[in-house]
Amino acid sequence: MSENEVEILERLFATIKSRRGADAQSSYTAKLFAEGNEKICAKIKEEALEVIQAARSETDERVVSESADLLYHLLVLWASKQIEPDQIWAELARREGVSGIEEKRSRKK
Repeated sequence: MSENEVEILERLFATIKSRRGADAQSSYTAKLFAEGNEKICAKIKEEALEVIQAARSETDERVVSESADLLYHLLVLWASKQIEPDQIWAELARREGVSGIEEKRSRKK
């Protein structure tokens, strides 16, 4: 990712975190926080299915749009769980260069 792309994610995540405890009537993100992790997880599932559907039978533009929705809801979940994106990036860095097969095998222990 370029620096600009990282900055976009950082700004979006900061905005999402700032909505915790905000008025659920005026902010969709605040409403998700108020409804809790079950609702956030349901939205992630819904958006993931929409990405799959778009990839199977719709345009690339729909895949992009639905992917953005999925990423947004994933960021909401991270904020809800007080997980910082840096933690995710560190885990991805840890896995870099490791065979996916070997990495999955290591989880079963």
